[in-house]
Amino acid sequence: MRRTATAACGAVMALTLAACTSEVPQTPQPVAATPFSTAVAKPPAPVTSAPPATSSAPAVTWQVGARPLPLRPDGFGEIEPTPPELVNRALPTKDLLPPPENDRYQATVSAVSADVLARSTWQPACPVKAGDLRYLTMSFWGFDGRAHTGEMLVNAKGAARITQVFGQLFAARFPLEEMRVTSPEELTAPPTGDGNNTSAFVCRPARGQTSWSAHAYGLAVDVNPFCNPYTQGDLVLPELASAYLDRSRRRPGMVLAGDATVRAFAAIGWSWGGAWTSPKDRMHFTGNGH
Repeated sequence: MRRTATAACGAVMALTLAACTSEVPQTPQPVAATPFSTAVAKPPAPVTSAPPATSSAPAVTWQVGARPLPLRPDGFGEIEPTPPELVNRALPTKDLLPPPENDRYQATVSAVSADVLARSTWQPACPVKAGDLRYLTMSFWGFDGRAHTGEMLVNAKGAARITQVFGQLFAARFPLEEMRVTSPEELTAPPTGDGNNTSAFVCRPARGQTSWSAHAYGLAVDVNPFCNPYTQGDLVLPELASAYLDRSRRRPGMVLAGDATVRAFAAIGWSWGGAWTSPKDRMHFTGNGH
């Protein structure tokens, strides 16, 4: 997965932004975005009842998105030590969609409805037509040991294959904290450095650039960003995730070379940013190499 900061890009691009013309704008003007902000997205459908708490559910000891970070000159948040509550991150998942029945993997692929499009970052200047995106729902295991249902927008070209990938991750019980459509507010919210949303389509530029990210085409997926941080020079994203730079200390939700997650994406022809030298984008899987 790749993202960028509001202030860093704001000086070099006009604000345009996660509905769309049928053609790519001759001069793309992606909105400057603050990666990993945690503005609350509108839920796709309320869940009227949640499963009862169990002894396996971790206590909620951290409020995600509660504290904006001071800004660096480049517009990202100041890099701070990982809070003790997040060193071994295992926050529970809030259900936005009903969990799968019988804890079995379930997935759907459909056209993007008007209401979903409206709460996403898609808008007319995006480099992909709304009709070329698909709305996925997929089962996943949370860090709380429960099965949940997530949502994702992806390019229609890879939609069915993405559901296969997450079916394999479900079978391997690879945990995800959350999986939801990124909201427009998240692109301009101040960075809090503690986001951990697994997502795909986000209409934003590549980090530190004015060109569109692979996410803006729906051709990239970021998996557990906090557990798999992006690094380049002294920059760590999310900004509080430095504890996860030690990849020899294996913890749930981490993506490691040759593991089931990397193999599942490789099987559909997608590459892993964790194999890059600089930047090293451990969360990022891409269908176009960027």
